[in-house]
Amino acid sequence: MRLVTGNDLPTGDVVWWAGGGWSRHIAEAVDAGDRAEAIAREEEAARRVNVPYVIEATATPEGPRPAHIKDRIRALGPTVRTDLTLKPADPNAGSWVI
Repeated sequence: MRLVTGNDLPTGDVVWWAGGGWSRHIAEAVDAGDRAEAIAREEEAARRVNVPYVIEATATPEGPRPAHIKDRIRALGPTVRTDLTLKPADPNAGSWVI
């Protein structure tokens, strides 16, 4: 099966083409088949998604399973540890502008 994925414009969340729109849950993704590239182009042109692309996947009882490990990790959702994120910039420190 062929899935279309990308990032939601307002939030940056990973989203999956669900047939009539986008879902944050890969279990709701549908096989876009031969229309996958066209869907990606149309949705990007309409500014509903950022940098959509097509991936290969296998249908399982739990839902689609991406063929590539990178896309399986994306499907799991955010993996960033909040305790390791950068701290907000100190407003009193100024900034370098070149």
